[in-house]
Amino acid sequence: MASENDQESNSSLRTAFEAAEALRRALEETYDCNCESYQSKVRAAITAHQECKKLVQDLALFSPNEIFEDISSSELRYLLIDFYLAELVIKIQGIDRKETLTQAQKCYKLFLTLCDSYDILSKPDRDAFESLSQATSASALTHIPKDPAAKRQSKISRFRQEKELKNKLEYLSKNPNREFDEDVIRELYTTSINFSILQSLAALESIVLEFDILKMAPPPKQEPQPEDDGAHDDRQRSAKSDGYNEKLDNVLSLTNKSGPLLSADGKPLRPFTLLDNRETIKQGVFRSGHNLPTMTIDEYLDEERRRGNIIEGGGEKSGLQPEPDEDNYEKADAATMKAREWDEFTEANPRGSGNTFNRG
Repeated sequence: MASENDQESNSSLRTAFEAAEALRRALEETYDCNCESYQSKVRAAITAHQECKKLVQDLALFSPNEIFEDISSSELRYLLIDFYLAELVIKIQGIDRKETLTQAQKCYKLFLTLCDSYDILSKPDRDAFESLSQATSASALTHIPKDPAAKRQSKISRFRQEKELKNKLEYLSKNPNREFDEDVIRELYTTSINFSILQSLAALESIVLEFDILKMAPPPKQEPQPEDDGAHDDRQRSAKSDGYNEKLDNVLSLTNKSGPLLSADGKPLRPFTLLDNRETIKQGVFRSGHNLPTMTIDEYLDEERRRGNIIEGGGEKSGLQPEPDEDNYEKADAATMKAREWDEFTEANPRGSGNTFNRG
């Protein structure tokens, strides 16, 4: 009876994991990461993987008393659930970024801790994981070399390692016997785990660096709190009990520009400007019948020259050659060499030597 329940649980876990992986792979084909539909799919994939993780814990598939060889080939892929959760959580947007990074960091560490319990991590990867687990800032990362040349060589080595694992993973994924041959299945999942370990270490390093950037970022702006009903503007304080305000630049008067100028009591309702029509008509009568110039001819020419509308140069002076500087020996030698080359060219190519078909 117990074995039947275990088989049913394994079957439900396999079905749930395949459904969760289908949701995760669908996200890899989507490029618009900011739309609401994409974020809803991310949350659905996270929920599906969390259910798979709960089933794995209920079945107690992984035990600290086991070694890596004790895990069956079909159950190796469940080691990657925490890694997949971290990859999904870090895609969440629209909430506190620090909280998102903290959750993703926790999932990455759970995955690496599980791999370390089965001695999957190599010695350099274990040292890097210990450094990333204890580091609170980028300056505290001890696994990164301080020497720029050694740091560059370390990055190149890790990049080559990732490239080799990725190529091997693609080759094994295309193997037609991967669904029937247990050795191929085990090698495929083992390669996928090793490749995910490298990606997790790189992601943890990026999270530490992003935490340093967020520490230097200014705090988010808080929305302004609505003022109390008792607080009024200075203009409103100066208003009298009958609603009349001696200041003409109040808000209501500025918005009402088409109404009457004065009220029935002779009070101004909107701003206005006093004009003397007599002076205006007088200025229009005693003036010339044409528009007077606003600048002199010299000022006009200077303005045109500034705009580039005046072409300068030409005439007799344009054909005059400047007198050579006798003290500039380099320029004199260059002119002599140029004349010598021209003489040699004219001697080697006399006039008319190229006209062989239409002489004379």
